[in-house]
Amino acid sequence: MKKVPKTKLNKSNYSNVEMERYLGALNEMHGKDLKTINENFVLINRKLDTHTEMLGALMEDVSMIKSDVKKKVDYDEFLALVKRVQKIETKI
Repeated sequence: MKKVPKTKLNKSNYSNVEMERYLGALNEMHGKDLKTINENFVLINRKLDTHTEMLGALMEDVSMIKSDVKKKVDYDEFLALVKRVQKIETKI
């Protein structure tokens, strides 16, 4: 492999006009990429907000179901107690 002197590595083979054109194109390309990322970020935030609302609704539903189940268990215990009291009353 042939060694390249350091002086040749430091020299620019491009003119200022070519470099400005290249950097301008590079800037546009990155600007488009950043715009796309920003648009996707906004969409993801909207979806996240929707999912957060849905989770809140689910939590409310679960708490309602939980209280309904507790009432049902309490009612079943009450019916069992009523039957026991009726048996005792018939014996007395």
